[in-house]
Amino acid sequence: MVVLSKIYTRTGDKGDTALGNGARVAKYDARVEAYGTTDELNSIVGLARLHAEGEMDVQLGRIQNDLFDLGADLCRPDMAKDAEAEYPPLRVVMAQVERLEAEIDVMNADLEPLRSFILPGGTALAANLHQCRTVARRAERLSVYLSSQEAVNDAVVKYLNRLSDWFFVAARIANDQGRADVLWVPGANRD
Repeated sequence: MVVLSKIYTRTGDKGDTALGNGARVAKYDARVEAYGTTDELNSIVGLARLHAEGEMDVQLGRIQNDLFDLGADLCRPDMAKDAEAEYPPLRVVMAQVERLEAEIDVMNADLEPLRSFILPGGTALAANLHQCRTVARRAERLSVYLSSQEAVNDAVVKYLNRLSDWFFVAARIANDQGRADVLWVPGANRD
């Protein structure tokens, strides 16, 4: 269990920070960007939950917990040394990705197929979920970029990819099962 008795440490005052393995890197390091954006996404999910009820709120709560797992995973480089670590690092697993897929399938089952792109908006919950979707896409891009530089758990990228899809489908659910989706009208304002 984590115990934080002192919140400020002054150790990052010169622009660097510690990773989960103790290594110090610049605060703009690709790994810090990836897990920092995951933390930002978690905060936005918290805002979405202000408008969610019932099962949607429960699912969003699970996603928030998963995002902490994912941040912990990204914060810990040297996957090849996981077996040697004094404390085994927390890694995202495919079961978390598969849970998202199953939830997407259930939510999507009763939705009418899309015949137009959707503009972010509609209900307050849907608008927040669309913002979650776009930040999840950014976290995914940053994680893919990081993986081009050094090892990243494959399940992290898969999870973020599915998560953005989850937010898209959940936003349609929040818009009266898609009936209140705001549809894109190509070229509507060109005249």
